[in-house]
Amino acid sequence: MPEEHTEAEPEEPLRAYAEFYPDVVGAGSLRQALQAAADRAGHALTIGLMPPPGWRHTVARARSGDRSVIVSMTLGRRSFAVNCRTDGARTAHGSTTDLSEAAGATHSWLLGLPVPDLVARWSFLGSGEPSEADGPGDAVSVKWRRLRASAASPPYASLYELVEAALTEPRLRALSPRTSHDWLRFSRRATAPLCTDLPMVRATGNGRYHVRTHGGLLHDTTGTAETIALILDHLPGDDRPLST
Repeated sequence: MPEEHTEAEPEEPLRAYAEFYPDVVGAGSLRQALQAAADRAGHALTIGLMPPPGWRHTVARARSGDRSVIVSMTLGRRSFAVNCRTDGARTAHGSTTDLSEAAGATHSWLLGLPVPDLVARWSFLGSGEPSEADGPGDAVSVKWRRLRASAASPPYASLYELVEAALTEPRLRALSPRTSHDWLRFSRRATAPLCTDLPMVRATGNGRYHVRTHGGLLHDTTGTAETIALILDHLPGDDRPLST
């Protein structure tokens, strides 16, 4: 009888990404998949700076001198977020569905390409970001992008997958996020006075979370799906963003 071969199950941290990232699942991690893409293109690039242990499958980082790049995966759709930094400050950023583009942009940035040349060569990248004074919608988008970037590394790396999951929910994505004392909080406004009656959440380790709802009730949840569902269930009916 011929030997049967079955496709290996993805590792637990990658199961939620399997539908949109079969290449990453096959490689075993984003770091390994990005390294393979760089090798195929002939880039002299080493993806060797490991992300925090909890995100080693879904976040990749590389550094050369004062330049670094963080590449992360978006949950619920195929999108590689590429954040180019100098001395820790984000200089250029964007997202692409093509892993080879993410590898190429990483290589170009670490080689020392100036920002104008970088964004001209890699059209999915942009420099700068909207001002928070441009309008409520722009300010909220800015805060989500900043949170997403900061959650890719300590001290908020434990919130990374939760932030990615929250961004797939329109009601949460429309709210303004902020972090305070390890808690992820939401507000109808991006500026003061901030709201205090919406649910807040913090990671407690091993894929578990605490969700505090209005009135001070504390809920223990497991996994991002259960946590996001609980937050949505406890949003008040008037959770729509306010313009002032």
